[in-house]
Amino acid sequence: MITKPAITAEKIHDIIQNRWSPRAFDASKTITEDVLHALLEAARWAPSCMNEQPWRFLVCNKAQNEASWESLLGCLAEKNQQWAMNAPLLLMAVAMNTFNQNQKPNRWAAYDTGAASLNLCLQATAMGLVTHQMGGFDTDQCIQRFNLPDGCTPLSVIAVGYQSDIDCLNDEFKQRELAERSRAALTERFYFGCWG
Repeated sequence: MITKPAITAEKIHDIIQNRWSPRAFDASKTITEDVLHALLEAARWAPSCMNEQPWRFLVCNKAQNEASWESLLGCLAEKNQQWAMNAPLLLMAVAMNTFNQNQKPNRWAAYDTGAASLNLCLQATAMGLVTHQMGGFDTDQCIQRFNLPDGCTPLSVIAVGYQSDIDCLNDEFKQRELAERSRAALTERFYFGCWG
């Protein structure tokens, strides 16, 4: 298995430093109920505007409901399907677009759902699992296949599982797996006092 800790300018917490998005999942290892509940509990405690908690997660655990797992896998872009087929757990992160209390638009719903998704991914890292969030999926298929209600937006599908050796991947994905992690310099993304 590959570890790819971030090379940082300053010391950051190990969980953040070690979280990355591999594609090599061990298809032989399942996600137990207690592990799943810990991941969902971490997402549940994310911050949100006015404590709205606008996130919803559609859980497709292959060991518990293979049909729903296959249905969500089928919504992924073809390239994502090639490696995500080994992940035992697929989660669809969905944002509810209006506030419960007054039905007005919640312009922070996607932001808050992203925070809940990251909490889940960091919890997974802390528990020795790996995650890979994907934007490459068919939103309309997700809405149709899973009968999603009006007023929501599917934002991401998250593959969760245990890391495997990269031999389960094709050559293109092996190269991506082995590639060095990188980020833009702090000065390119963070501004102090004024923009630019």
